[in-house]
Amino acid sequence: MNLKFLNNGVALFVIVVLALLIVPLPPGLLDFMFILNLMLSLVILLMTMYIRDSLELSIFPSLLLITTLFRLSLNISSTRSILLNDGYAGEVIDTFGRFVIRGNVVVGLVIFLIIVLVQFIVITKGSERVSEVAARFTLDAMPGKQMAIDADLSSGLIDEKEAQERREKIQREADFFGAMDGASKFVKGDAIISIVITLINLIGGFVVGLIKGGDFATVVNTYSIATVGDGLMSQIPALLISVATGMIVTRSASESDLNLDVIRQFTSQPTVMIIAGAAMPSLIIIGFPVLQVLVLSAMLLSLGLLLWRKNRAALALAAQSAQVVEEVTSEVSYYRNLDNVYELLSVDAIGVEVGYSLLPLVDEKAGGNFLDRIVMLRKQFADEIGMVLPPIRLKDSSRLNPNQYEVLLRGETIAVGEILVDHYLGLAPEELDPAEDVDGIETIEPAFGLPAKWISEDKKVKAEIAGYTLIDATSVIITHISELMRRHAYELLSRQEVKRMLDNLKKHNDSIVDETIPSLVSLSELQRVLQNLLREGVPVRDLEIILETLSDYAPTIKDTDLLTEYVRQALKRTITRRFAVAGQLKVINLDSAVEEMIVKGLKKHETGSYLSLDANVIQRIIASSTEQIEKMRKLVQEPIVLTSPVIRVYFKKLMDQFFPNITVLSYNDLDPNIQIQSLGIIRI
Repeated sequence: MNLKFLNNGVALFVIVVLALLIVPLPPGLLDFMFILNLMLSLVILLMTMYIRDSLELSIFPSLLLITTLFRLSLNISSTRSILLNDGYAGEVIDTFGRFVIRGNVVVGLVIFLIIVLVQFIVITKGSERVSEVAARFTLDAMPGKQMAIDADLSSGLIDEKEAQERREKIQREADFFGAMDGASKFVKGDAIISIVITLINLIGGFVVGLIKGGDFATVVNTYSIATVGDGLMSQIPALLISVATGMIVTRSASESDLNLDVIRQFTSQPTVMIIAGAAMPSLIIIGFPVLQVLVLSAMLLSLGLLLWRKNRAALALAAQSAQVVEEVTSEVSYYRNLDNVYELLSVDAIGVEVGYSLLPLVDEKAGGNFLDRIVMLRKQFADEIGMVLPPIRLKDSSRLNPNQYEVLLRGETIAVGEILVDHYLGLAPEELDPAEDVDGIETIEPAFGLPAKWISEDKKVKAEIAGYTLIDATSVIITHISELMRRHAYELLSRQEVKRMLDNLKKHNDSIVDETIPSLVSLSELQRVLQNLLREGVPVRDLEIILETLSDYAPTIKDTDLLTEYVRQALKRTITRRFAVAGQLKVINLDSAVEEMIVKGLKKHETGSYLSLDANVIQRIIASSTEQIEKMRKLVQEPIVLTSPVIRVYFKKLMDQFFPNITVLSYNDLDPNIQIQSLGIIRI
């Protein structure tokens, strides 16, 4: 069946409604319109009870305006008919009026007035207030919800498509509740105008009837029946719409409709029914009728005991079969799809697992801001290092101790830490008076290995006065993750990430990218150069300078280690800023005799050079280096060895076997304006 004509049905209906304001209707058609109004109101009310989310009926504000206009048009048409036809406006109004009044005009008017006041004062007023508060709270919560979506997207919990859908839903919620705040005023105005129209019908009818010569009693009876019938036929649908308005603005998002929610939530607490049923017979003492009280008490007790036994049996059954049925069956059905098996082969670049005591730190619903801190860590990492951290996968782990957390790199553990959620990590000042020391649980700060204490909340003020630096639990984890990511940044730099960095550079300087990649330097070679820089803590933000340097030297040099050295020289201001303090650089120098021995020990091969020294010589160099480094650690936190440019990379590889985190710089790595202070010399 072709139903295209219904596409313009709403517009035609509105035109008909507006016509009712002007065109007189015969009583038969007016009866049809009143019944249609009642039917529409009932359908709308039932729809609000069966929806699961307010946005499932997002047209409700417009629907509210149309139905209100429809009722007012019918009121005007019925008023015209009542005044022109001696109080007759169709069978519906006449039957309704006689049924309610039952021969008593006062009773009819009182019932009508009560219905109007209930709608106006109770339902409409409440719905208006709920709409106003919901609109304000929805708008106030939008920034927080947007940040939560961005955090979930950045951490990899959702993809871009789901994030876009969530953003659109938030915008629709704001628009809906904003519209409902204004639309609820229609219901309020409708209740007021109904009272006015009723008074007009009553007074106008009396005047018209008396002018036509009718006796007073007949006029009062005729027009009272018509007025009350008309008022009730407009107010009952209005009451239904008003209840629907309250229903939809108080409806929270749920997986079921209102009927199922009410049944499920009432029957989930059988103990309440048992207690209420046992307490009800006490009403007999103050004179309540015995039979009615005992019947209701018995019903509550029976229902409560029945539900209690049912819940108990369900829990026992779930305990026996949950693992077998739910886990095994669901896994078997899931992994029948071969694509789902391949998903097991993927490995997350970064993962963080936490014990159950740390869940409040990472759960936004419990007030944790861990995800927000991860987002800011990613921003800071990009600003300082020049690469974007991949998504961090968070999950709880039953194999960890309750207070432990574990950081994984490509599925393998690289660090484990322990946190006390309700404590602060306190770092003692350099000069601490023993009399001012604060009691706490001795520990080691996980990021830098410094001695520290876990200090409880009640001793926080005392610790601050004593000069302790206090760090909250979330900041301890974030700092630890940050240092681990800096240390392992070169492992996180995949070729896909290098490709994204190049695409970003193309937006500003596409010529250098097209000239260098892949004609002079392949993507894998660029990746190795960047990894070499990151391995030694050199930021790679200035990708433009890196590519320009590679384009200059790559045509004649194929050794990526040597290419890295030339790139380091081009980034000397960045390296100087990274390691210098207040314009000074405190270093350990390498003796010229040692440098000469290393140069003589270099052996060349097809792809580059390597260092070959006698084991006794290596032992003596390491022994001297260890002595100088230990002396320097007493003066500075990060020891630095300064060598000539020719041997820097080879000496660094030698030192990495014994001091993985030692910094080795060459003179060409430093800005000429930097002041160098030598604190020792490595010699044999």
